[in-house]
Order: sequence, then structure tokens, then C-alpha cells
Amino acid sequence: MYEAQKEACIAAAQAGGKVLLSFFRKLDPASVKEKARYDFVTEADQASEAAVKAELDRRFPQYSYLGEELGAFGENSRCWIVDPLDGTLNFVHGFPHWCVSVALWDTEGAVVGCIYDPLREDLFVAVRGEGATWNGQSMSISQQDGLEGAFLATGFAFQLGERFHDYSKALSAVFFRARGLRRPGSAALDLAHVACGIFDGYFEMGLKKWDMAAGVLLVTEAGGLITDWKGGNRWFESGDIVAGNLWVQQDLVDVLKG
Repeated sequence: MYEAQKEACIAAAQAGGKVLLSFFRKLDPASVKEKARYDFVTEADQASEAAVKAELDRRFPQYSYLGEELGAFGENSRCWIVDPLDGTLNFVHGFPHWCVSVALWDTEGAVVGCIYDPLREDLFVAVRGEGATWNGQSMSISQQDGLEGAFLATGFAFQLGERFHDYSKALSAVFFRARGLRRPGSAALDLAHVACGIFDGYFEMGLKKWDMAAGVLLVTEAGGLITDWKGGNRWFESGDIVAGNLWVQQDLVDVLKG
């Protein structure tokens, strides 16, 4: 039903990824700027977003647009939501874990989503009501039967400020039940890796819309659940998110609610 939109989503993410590869570990330090303390933007982010937006505008000029660097354009109820480089700090330091995230949303939520990891050539794609794929093959979340022994991803950023104290309490509670916890530094890829079954679950506070827009569709179309930390549906507004399969996700929510 959304084949053209899916193709646009993939083409845009790959266009951005190609640009990023040309900059990786070659950045001019002078091109790295701080938008706020420890919140960086680089010429790579900007060039990637320009390539992504050009591809989307060429195919669907009537749609609205929201990007991390370029901001918002248009008033159409269908809106592209773009993170041209998720994992900027990793990218700046040469750590090989970052991606491009592109999603289309309408008044009912996510329609199509694509997360592209150029370094591994991993392409994660989902379409509302049609499931999710990893490099063209159908994917699904893990079958881990609960939080005990789960392999989890999480994230935190300097921008949490005083909220880090709440996060750290939750982290301590999860730590003693999980088999392992990883903090890779790219929320979009964390969600993609939940969707394909690498991680059993994921939780984070304070995300932005572009961090989640594609990943949440991947998770739900792969059979998973998304809620906020209270088990509600305000995760897109609050940025506080919990993802996983039925058992892991609900166990995480029970712990995070305190």
C-alpha cells in the first residue's frame, strides 16, 4: 500500500549514509560545533540531511518535513521525520556505531520507517501493517521470556541533567536482573536491534522525535511493544521509552515504575 513511500524512505536513508561514509574519521575538527553543551553538530550531519531531504522532496514534495538539523517545513498531515546522523558523538570520535533514520508519520502514527547502518550495510525497514525486514528478510523480536537473564540496551545523555538521578535508580534495579546491559550510543540503532532480536529490550529517557520515529515502527511491526516508563502511550511526547517483547517490556515497565 505504501510501496512508493517505502522506496523513498530507503533511498533517502541510503543517500544520507553515503554522504556520512565520505566524512567518517575524516572530519575537520573545526567543522564540529556545539549546539549546546556536549550536543554536537558537524558538517557531516548537515550534508547528510541535505541529501536525505533532497531525495524526499524529489519524490514527495507535498509532504511536511521535520529534521534534527533543518527543523520543520510544511503543514501536510503526512510528515517525514529525519535524523541524518544518530550517534553524532560516536561519529565525531570515530566510534563505529551510528546510523541514518527516516520515517513517515501521519495522524495515526508511523507509516513507514527505515534505519540504515552504512558501516555494516544493515538496512532495517518497516511498513505499517506489513511487518518489518532486515536486509530484505523478515525479522521479529526475541522470544526471551522475561527480564531475568535478558540482554538489554539503554542510553543516557548529558542533556538529562538532574533527571539522570532518576535514570540511575532505574538502571540499578534493572542491572541485577539482566544478563547484560549495553549503552551503544544510538537510540535508533538500539530500537532496530530490538526489532531484529539482537537485544531483548531497551529503555531510555529524554529522546527526541527523530530518535524514535523509525525505530518504534520497526519494533511494533516485528511483534514488540512500545510504552513510556509508566506503561502509557505518551512516549512520543515525553521521550521516555521502553521497548521489547510482551514479557521483557512489561517486566521493564514494572521495574522502571518503581
